[in-house]
Amino acid sequence: MRWLVAVLLVLAVTPAEAQQIAVTVTEAVRRSLQVQPAMVQARGDESNADMQRLAAIGAFIPTVGVTSTAFRQSKPSIVNGLPAQQGTYQYSTGLALNLDIFDGLRRVQRFRNAAATVAAADAGYVNQRFQVTLQTKQAFYTALANDELVRVADAQVKRAKQELQISIDKLHAGSATRSDSLRSTVDYGNARIALLQAQANLATAQANLGRQIGVDGPVRAIADSVLPGLPDTTGLRAAAVANSPQVTQAQAQARAAAATVWDQRSQYLPTLSVSYNTSSQGFNEPWQGFDLPNRNLNSLRFTLSWPLFNGFVREQQQTSAAVQRDVAAAHAEDTRRLVNAQLTQQVAVLETAVEQISIAQDNLAAATEDLRVQNERYRVGASTILDLLTSQAALTQAEVNVVQTRFNYLIARAQVEAVVGRTL
Repeated sequence: MRWLVAVLLVLAVTPAEAQQIAVTVTEAVRRSLQVQPAMVQARGDESNADMQRLAAIGAFIPTVGVTSTAFRQSKPSIVNGLPAQQGTYQYSTGLALNLDIFDGLRRVQRFRNAAATVAAADAGYVNQRFQVTLQTKQAFYTALANDELVRVADAQVKRAKQELQISIDKLHAGSATRSDSLRSTVDYGNARIALLQAQANLATAQANLGRQIGVDGPVRAIADSVLPGLPDTTGLRAAAVANSPQVTQAQAQARAAAATVWDQRSQYLPTLSVSYNTSSQGFNEPWQGFDLPNRNLNSLRFTLSWPLFNGFVREQQQTSAAVQRDVAAAHAEDTRRLVNAQLTQQVAVLETAVEQISIAQDNLAAATEDLRVQNERYRVGASTILDLLTSQAALTQAEVNVVQTRFNYLIARAQVEAVVGRTL
């Protein structure tokens, strides 16, 4: 019992951060692909498209129907030329087969429409997978960047506190003015405010990451040990324009719309169908066979149907389908141009981010050395507190820039992957 109480006390005083779920970017993407509503919808669209294609194939197969009834005589009667006493049971069983021999090629066009819809759904699933991956990486890297910014703000607080102590010591020694200690106090207060804001931003980012991957609570992002290198963009444009999921989906939707136009045109042609029916009625139960005295009937019918005029309904439907076809074709062309433009933009951002990382790291090294020099100069009275605070602000900004440039690079890389629809 004492051990149980001790465990409960430990859990009660354990910080909330220690109980957080921590995930890598790979784990975060895997979780989000399972729980995001957009992915559930994309998988549902694929299932619906597959069933639409199956139904289009089934239109080439005869439909089969079976009927069976049983009833009891309330009065004596004559059935199939034989007397039927009161209370006698009669059974009726039938089998029907129907098939359209020619329907103006409507079934062919509907199969083409279904096949194109399947292709569009498959491409839509791939596109949605990369869009969700991009959203997850954005949430993950935002949480990761805010985590690093908290450490930057914490380091800023420690430096400001140290400088405040130095200015107070110099004031007591008579080698600094009251203004120096006041400026250091203000700088220390500003650093604490910045730390509180960074912590609030981190809590928000971790909560958003948790929601993205289906966790009820904040989630901590675990950084990769190595920053991924710059991907090879040679030949990427041609592959993206030809095989991007967005382009593939739009082109498949255009093909489906074109097939719908021909489907509507088939209404101007006649329909020839065949049906075969066989039935049996009498005293024998269906499981005992259909021999005499049952009455057995067989029929084979050919039906020709050709609507000559239906109040311009066909014309209205064909015009509507043609408009949708033209819109889908224009959308496919615009999507191709959009992917081309997006790739140009994101590759430029990616290459720029690489250069920015190098510059930011050089600036950080220079700002670190500058602050060290200013600290020594201030200690010996060779510089003012304003020079020291300026160097400190420059170092803090350099640290923030390093975090931001790394974040920009990772997001730009994820955006390029989302555009081309493949992992680089």
